[in-house]
Order: sequence, then structure tokens, then C-alpha cells
Amino acid sequence: MIRWLIGAGFLLLFVAFFLLMRAGWKGRGRRQAGITAPTLAPQFLLSESALQAATAVSDLFYVATTKAADRLDRIVVGGLGFRGRAIVSVHSQGVVLDIAGSEALLIAAADLRDVGRSTWTIDRVVETDGLIRLGWRLGDLDVDTYLRSDEPDELLAAIRTMLAAQATDTTQEKTQ
Repeated sequence: MIRWLIGAGFLLLFVAFFLLMRAGWKGRGRRQAGITAPTLAPQFLLSESALQAATAVSDLFYVATTKAADRLDRIVVGGLGFRGRAIVSVHSQGVVLDIAGSEALLIAAADLRDVGRSTWTIDRVVETDGLIRLGWRLGDLDVDTYLRSDEPDELLAAIRTMLAAQATDTTQEKTQ
């Protein structure tokens, strides 16, 4: 009889723990309700021909998107809350982030801030510079997206080229 009581006690603790985790996740979603949802990628950027024409395509692991000022504050709106495999492609319109299990998102070229390397973010620590950090604007909020790739160089180069071209275009517009 005592074994059943101990087992039932552990089961109740497990259920209570699960319910508290769920309440915390739902609370985070409510607190972030005012954050603009990411833009869905147009279907033509997801076609096979668009992927072949992309500057870079990488099959990698999506780790997290956080507020730029706080790497421990995960963004959960619009399918950005869960880790998973992803295909990232760089096009003239911007960067397409196609995370398994959610709709593909477009980070417009005009919204990109910077790209670099990182060692840690929420719930993930890797070797030095083991993460790709993609800085961008989600509405009026600066965010960082962290990606894990075995071969990041091509993706980094393509995004840096896009940022350089964008900076050149902005400079030319200001001088005219």
C-alpha cells in the first residue's frame, strides 16, 4: 500500500510540474502578445527553382530567437518559440527561415541589422563561435536569431554580402 502512495505522490508532482511549465509558457505568450508577428515567406521563395537561385541555402538547426538586449528572453510569437531543423535560404528579398513544424518566415533585407558568431544563447552553449547570430528587427523590436550549422561560412558570406549591398544602397540614397 505504501508503494502505491509513493507512486501516486510522484505522479501528482509530475502533473503539477507539467501544469506549472505550461502556465509559464502561456504566460510568456501573453506577455509577448504586443510583439509584431514575423512576416510569412511568399510561396514563390519556397519553390525548388527559388532555392536553386538563392545566394546560399543551408540545412541547419534553429536554436532560438531572443531580444537583442537579453539573450535569455526567448521570443515565442509566430513559430519562433521552438527549436528544430530548419532550411535557411538567402534571396535578394531577404532571408527565408523555414523551421520544421511551422510556416516559413521571411526576414526582409531591410530588417537585417547584422550577422556574426556567438557561443551561447538561452538553453544552448557550444564551442567558441559555434552559433550563427542573425540580428534583425521584428516590428520595432531588435531581435537575434541563433542557428547551429556544421558549415556556416557560405551562409555568413551571403548575408554579409546582402548587408553590404544594402548599406551601399542606403548611402547612395542619402547622397542623392
